[in-house]
Amino acid sequence: MKLSEVSIQRPVLATVMSLTILLFGALCFTFLPVREYPDIDSPVVAVTTVYRGASAQVVENEVTEVLEEQLSTIEGIKVMSSSSQEQVSRITIEFALKRNVEEAANDVRDRVSRVRGSLPLTVDDPVVAKQDVNAQPIIWLSLNGSRYSLLELSDVGKNVLSERLQRLDGVGAVIVGAARNYAMRVWVDPQRLAAYGLTVDDVERALTEENAEIPSGRVEGHGREFSVRTRGDLNKPEEFAAIVISDRDGRVVRLSDVASVVLGAEDDRSAARYNGIPSVGLGIIKQQKASTVEVAHRVKDALKNLKGLLPAGMNLETAYDSSTFIEDSIHEVVISLAVAFLLVILVIFVFLGSLRATLIPVVAIPVSIIGAFTVTYFLGFSLNILTLLALVLAIGLVVDDAIVMLENVHRHLEMGKSRMRAALDGAQEIGFAIMATTIVLVAVFVPVAFLTGRVGRLFNEFGLAVAVSVLISGFVALTLTPMLCSRLLKRRALGTGPEGEESALGHDEDASREAPRTPAAGIRSPVEEEGGLSGFDRFFQALHHGYEALLRRAMRHRGGVMVGMLVALALIAVMFRILPSELVPTEDRGLIFSIIFAPEGATLEYTDRYLKQAENVFKSMPEVASMFTAVGLSGSGPGRVTDG
Repeated sequence: MKLSEVSIQRPVLATVMSLTILLFGALCFTFLPVREYPDIDSPVVAVTTVYRGASAQVVENEVTEVLEEQLSTIEGIKVMSSSSQEQVSRITIEFALKRNVEEAANDVRDRVSRVRGSLPLTVDDPVVAKQDVNAQPIIWLSLNGSRYSLLELSDVGKNVLSERLQRLDGVGAVIVGAARNYAMRVWVDPQRLAAYGLTVDDVERALTEENAEIPSGRVEGHGREFSVRTRGDLNKPEEFAAIVISDRDGRVVRLSDVASVVLGAEDDRSAARYNGIPSVGLGIIKQQKASTVEVAHRVKDALKNLKGLLPAGMNLETAYDSSTFIEDSIHEVVISLAVAFLLVILVIFVFLGSLRATLIPVVAIPVSIIGAFTVTYFLGFSLNILTLLALVLAIGLVVDDAIVMLENVHRHLEMGKSRMRAALDGAQEIGFAIMATTIVLVAVFVPVAFLTGRVGRLFNEFGLAVAVSVLISGFVALTLTPMLCSRLLKRRALGTGPEGEESALGHDEDASREAPRTPAAGIRSPVEEEGGLSGFDRFFQALHHGYEALLRRAMRHRGGVMVGMLVALALIAVMFRILPSELVPTEDRGLIFSIIFAPEGATLEYTDRYLKQAENVFKSMPEVASMFTAVGLSGSGPGRVTDG
């Protein structure tokens, strides 16, 4: 084969080609994002609408049903589900895998905008958002302190920590969970309001009109002009209390006459604790293409500096870190990869019996495995458990072609040819056979990449990783392997020493193609020359005789062999039917999630009381390292105080 011939005659070229594959693979490996599994989630779009003060029944009739009727006509919907709760309508639409999530979200926004006029006037604008697995927090930090209120913790979390965390490379957003924003709380006394002949609408109108900063124009002179600023936005409770609600016949009624004004939380219908201490959660969301492990490391490295910015008595701790399990899983697979590599080397050495001969096929392993990362990177794949398992499987496959090439070159070498001529003739003879075996292996794994559905998404990267590794191994077997054979292999069956091995380059063509010579008298066999291998050879000779005897018995009892084979096939079919099936095996992540649902109409205090009882149960277990509890949390819109 011409490729092998060029590689043998130009060893530097063969070496550089393999080193180039190795270099590009190692470079792309550093850019690959790390995650647990490939992205197999279906495109999901959620529509969240807040109708403040409305009951669940009103939300369903006035909001959810109106939106569902319009959204149900969108193309490619697989499943659409809705939930109507107090003040909040949530509609979740799952599209077919082939649907682009960006196009699906645009279609949903278009349909929602068509029916916006049919919704109640006081309802908030519906929020359309893609539910991407990458949009989920990979780390939750707990900001807590027994001496601080949730308002103070929320203020530090938003204004001090959140801004600095968002500046970290790879961080897409920071969620402040269970946060409470400062707001003026106006508690109206209905009896005093009625005594003045006023209504809540009068109070609302006065607050809207008096607490506003409006443009006031400018004052122009002959030589100068000034912008006029009318200070209308109020900041202190005393300023709100002085707002005039009514002025009838010179009788002024202020807000303080009918209500009490205090500085408090905008929404106090949620609570969170970390290990029993009131807490605010900071959820770190990574960017879509960023590596989970790398972003987690950057966040944890930044914690030391962030803790120095906190007031005395305020703590910042890691409550949940999804990268820990990913790192542990990847570490286990890497160990399996290393063990498989060492076992392959050991098996090759045992069968070939020579360190020089072992080195030749072993070189194909790193070139093929690391080279596969180049294609993995440019196809947009990630470094996950399945791609690493594919490489573990490929370790045993990528050495096959190199071993076949090595054995054939060694056979020609034992015929008395020089190393160069043996490599040229051996590669010429076996080149197309190696191409055929490589194509067959690739044909087995490539169709896995074209499977449809969620299973296809899961094994897409697996199949292509194996196929690319095998392709590279075939290239190495046709280039680097014969070149190494022409330089490293020794002739053991003939008595000619190294001085008898002439270079085929520049050598007389007729002399290089002379008929194979026979061993000289008195020359010992390889086993005799290397006495340490004689015991090993005797073992395999006994194994050969045993197999031959077993094969002869099987040939004499063909009917029994066929019956045994049919019984084995039947057992395989039965076991396949009774074995439980699942998408991925269940793994122990060391985490327990408990959800508490209180009766409809329960208050925050009612739900929190039972949640504290559950906390006490978990605290009594010595295995529990940390615990995060929350009531009324929600990803978007007001949460439900009955959920904990």
